[in-house]
Amino acid sequence: AAVAVSWACTADNRPVNSDQLPSAAKLFIEANYPGEKVSYAYADDDLVRPDYTVRLSNGAAIQFEHDGSLEKISARAGVPAGVVPVQITDYVKAYYPDAVIIEYEVGRKEYDVDLSNGLELKFNSKFHLKDIDD
Repeated sequence: AAVAVSWACTADNRPVNSDQLPSAAKLFIEANYPGEKVSYAYADDDLVRPDYTVRLSNGAAIQFEHDGSLEKISARAGVPAGVVPVQITDYVKAYYPDAVIIEYEVGRKEYDVDLSNGLELKFNSKFHLKDIDD
């Protein structure tokens, strides 16, 4: 038992092929990045519910939960339209029209977005702005 616990505590990320990603993750990539290739992908080596990280050939980095749902996406050219809830994109367009959302993270009770102008916005579960950090 001690050996098993020791091994689990030192587990690393393990490389995976893109076809080993959860179906929802594969569909997300196909829908939002048609034609882009997966440069690399890995799973955190959680024995029960591994999360996945994917880097695309255009530099976008995407993190998925064990079931393939989106956890976080970073893209210097901007997060694809339709990924971020419309309430958040409308807020950004209204108050920061020259900025682009370059990172989007889904939390349990909040959403975080980083803008190309250096601001980080936090929204609650009802999409109301709750914090701005620069």
